[in-house]
Amino acid sequence: MSSYLLECCVDSVESALIAEKGGADRLELCSNLIIGGTTPTLSLFRRIRMLSDIRIHALIRPRFGDFLYSGEEFQVIAEEVRQFRQAGAEGVVIGCLTPAGSLHMEYMKQLMEAADGMSVTLHRAFDMCRDPFEALEQSRELGIDTILTSGQAPSCLEGIALLQELQEKAGTDLTILAGAGVNAGAVRTLLAETSLTAFHMSGKRILESGMQFRRSHVSMGIPGMSEYEIWQTDGDAVRAVRSLLDAPA
Repeated sequence: MSSYLLECCVDSVESALIAEKGGADRLELCSNLIIGGTTPTLSLFRRIRMLSDIRIHALIRPRFGDFLYSGEEFQVIAEEVRQFRQAGAEGVVIGCLTPAGSLHMEYMKQLMEAADGMSVTLHRAFDMCRDPFEALEQSRELGIDTILTSGQAPSCLEGIALLQELQEKAGTDLTILAGAGVNAGAVRTLLAETSLTAFHMSGKRILESGMQFRRSHVSMGIPGMSEYEIWQTDGDAVRAVRSLLDAPA
């Protein structure tokens, strides 16, 4: 069994099955990956669970944008944590910040209680924190298992120095899960220059829609974004990373 963890972020049944076949150890399940991911539906989770027993961590993020949540948004987040726990998800991926850029400890404590024994990942709200080392210690205090981070940079390679420093400070209490721009080339560099053991990728490719009739001047979402492109996990990209992680030292 490999000593390295490969997590794939997916937002469809098709992508989930492709990721598993490519060698992913677990899924971060979301909706709307194109805007960074939002909370998936329970129906999506249940359909994947019907077809696969791969470990699933559900992203709980009620909307696009920052991680400063209103009281009502927080109540929704907490209820969704409970619902995914009851549905059988192995983990949740969460994060709430204060206006000053620290973890919202009161909210996070309540979410840990709602998770009630599930594996918990602090998502890239960590990368928007004012002080990454304070957030790491707060995560340890909360009992969080994993921090998903790019090293507070646009990509994991740009944040490689902080990623290694976080890895050293995390010890055995926390897993530092490197994300953002993870592909075979990035993993090759990370393996050579850090002691990281966990990697998070989407490995997405863009597929052309099968629609023949197209009303191209009408937009259903973000202006300038094509309605006729579908994001899907690329099995070859996942396999390429898996092969690197499984290669003899």
